[in-house]
Amino acid sequence: MPFTSLGLGPKITKAVREAGYTEPTPIQSKAIPIVLRGRDVVGIAQTGTGKTAAFVLPILERLSSHGSASGRRSIRCLVLAPTRELALQIEENARKYSRHLHLRVAVIYGGVGEQPQINALRQGAEIVIATPGRLIDLMEQGHVRYDDLEIAVLDEADRMLDIGFLPAIRQIVKKLPVQRQTLLFSATISKEIEALAQEFLKNPESVQIGRTSRPADSVTQFVYEVPAHAKTSLLLHLLKDENLDSVLVFSRTKHGADKIARRLEAAAITTATLHSNRSQNQRIKALREFKSGAVRVLVATDIAARGIDVEALSHVVNFDVPNVPDDYIHRVGRTARAELTGDAITFVAPDEENDLRAIERAISKRLPRVTVPDFDYRQKPAERLEIPIGERIAAIRARKAEDRARAAAKAARKSVPRAGALKFREAPADKHVVGHDSRVVQRQERGGSRLGQARTDRHSGRPRRRK
Repeated sequence: MPFTSLGLGPKITKAVREAGYTEPTPIQSKAIPIVLRGRDVVGIAQTGTGKTAAFVLPILERLSSHGSASGRRSIRCLVLAPTRELALQIEENARKYSRHLHLRVAVIYGGVGEQPQINALRQGAEIVIATPGRLIDLMEQGHVRYDDLEIAVLDEADRMLDIGFLPAIRQIVKKLPVQRQTLLFSATISKEIEALAQEFLKNPESVQIGRTSRPADSVTQFVYEVPAHAKTSLLLHLLKDENLDSVLVFSRTKHGADKIARRLEAAAITTATLHSNRSQNQRIKALREFKSGAVRVLVATDIAARGIDVEALSHVVNFDVPNVPDDYIHRVGRTARAELTGDAITFVAPDEENDLRAIERAISKRLPRVTVPDFDYRQKPAERLEIPIGERIAAIRARKAEDRARAAAKAARKSVPRAGALKFREAPADKHVVGHDSRVVQRQERGGSRLGQARTDRHSGRPRRRK
């Protein structure tokens, strides 16, 4: 089924062809006609199945078919995304598919200056993709108006709930017009998602593709059982294979991500990191270099990696086993996108077996175990990847105690008089004292210094009058 059969206009289908797509994915085939009819939609599909285009394409078609109700350029579509990376990905898709249309697109997110985003709103952005936090900031400053809004989209709704954005979403939705079309897309379905749809959507049609509780069939999944201290060595061993040419490594913590990246860079493997401690410019640069192939490995945390869309991503490595099964599904969904194939590797330490079993129960599948024949699994730990939190706190307290001791010793030294500091006052009245002090003593013997004598007239000897 070609895109032209879905009801999209020639300008949009031309942009789709120029992007290299000829056939819609299942979620696109089912969702696009419903969105074009103006119905509210709940779209549930696995990560990497083309959900973004499933709502971007029909939105562009609807907005390009008529102008705003007020006749001026203003916000007509609002897309909410949980992370900056996902917001930028949606913006990239919107600009790519609207290249032959006259629609203005803006993206709003935190971590960068507000003024360029404020300027974009003032210039009449019609499609706004935003993260909730920065959007609320601009709303409270009076820079955002929804008078002409027609369509609202909640993308990656499950992740927004996980992050805790529900109060912010409610605050934003209260400001939207009651008469609107609302779309909700998610990789997983749960009671919370169903409650969210019931709260914000009106008689929605549901579109569900595949089993959302398991990764796509095009992802090959397997497990390496390995001691925690040997995980980095195993990763370096696997990266000797040139077929691992575009690898996304997931770390549970930001500190762990930085440690992994340093070890890989020390082994001359081009690596970038992506987590919330990185500045927005650093995150954009890391993604750009990873997508272009300038960087072979990207080490990321779960939240920061949401929105990574690299079609040629060959491998995903779970360096740490996620403790939530949904996170595992989202992680491995970063590979095998756009109906391609990919591998998902998980390193499992003995203390992570329970988390792995929870994932296997959730996806109704036991993951195959793999052993590398020429790898030394019995190697002794050379360096701990992460210092336990108790030891880190003890070390910090010890350093602070040392700082306080040094400060106290310094203060004590300052309170002790230096040798010779009282020489002027204690020098004996002896004219044989040498140097500068002898002159002072001689003046004292004559009745004090000139400064201590009254000023007199040099002719009469009388006190001099002050003028």
